[in-house]
Amino acid sequence: MNPTAVKDYLLSLQQNIVATLEAYDGGTFIADRWERPAGGGGVSRVIEESALFERGGVLFSHVLGDAMPASATAHRPELAGRAWEAMGVSLVLHPKNPYIPTVHLNVRFFRAYADGVDDVFWFGGGMDLTPYYGFEEDAVHFHATCRDALAPSGEAYYPKFKAWCDRYFFLKHRNEARGIGGIFFDDLTELGFDGGFAMIRAVGDAFLPAYTTIVERRRELPWAERERDWQAYRRGRYVEFNLVWDRGTLFGLQSGGRTESILCSMPPSAKWRYDWQPPQGSEEERLLTDFLPIRDWLA
Repeated sequence: MNPTAVKDYLLSLQQNIVATLEAYDGGTFIADRWERPAGGGGVSRVIEESALFERGGVLFSHVLGDAMPASATAHRPELAGRAWEAMGVSLVLHPKNPYIPTVHLNVRFFRAYADGVDDVFWFGGGMDLTPYYGFEEDAVHFHATCRDALAPSGEAYYPKFKAWCDRYFFLKHRNEARGIGGIFFDDLTELGFDGGFAMIRAVGDAFLPAYTTIVERRRELPWAERERDWQAYRRGRYVEFNLVWDRGTLFGLQSGGRTESILCSMPPSAKWRYDWQPPQGSEEERLLTDFLPIRDWLA
């Protein structure tokens, strides 16, 4: 096991993604370096109110603790009380143009220390797409890129992790998907350290090809107040998921993480309406009827 190699990769991934996004946007991500009193720290790279991105965060963290928080031991109660370390890159981009989807990426490594026995470790990650207007070719491209990234680890992983993503990024209180999914996995140990590390590298390296193709297709589409209003309304669902259901948000807050970085994933503006539905036959309704219901995009 070589956690240093994981950390080196994650830092290089953050730098590569930021440099590429800056080239697309023309703006600059600030670098906010921070330390955690309980141990560790990170670098938050953030852009706001720029040409392409209303808010974007590409965050690296490497944090340590003396006792694992409840969100990390929910499925492993035997690990409660152990010292631990976690490192990862987490990304959320909220574009200004409503025709460009919001996107999320996370790749991470977790290690629980043991006395007298082998340490317990696992990998996790994935990426998912949250469009405001549906484009079939974008959904197919995103899922095909996810499938191809996982293929070297085994053909069974894409359908397994696609289904996991569909289950995870689901607002149970609304009975509604957050977006069109992608892939999601956690607690990955079956491939060993080398195989798990290879998988998160493949997922991390696939992000830019998966997303920038969609940005290029949609960035010049004109929009007006109607599209922005719908975007703000749908962003409300994003906020609901992050605050109610997201394990990463809960872990960060429960472990004494840096609140500013944890909540940087939130959209800069959002709206809620009481018991409202878009007009019948509209493109807004089509998102709800044709894109949010779980489906096989590669059939």
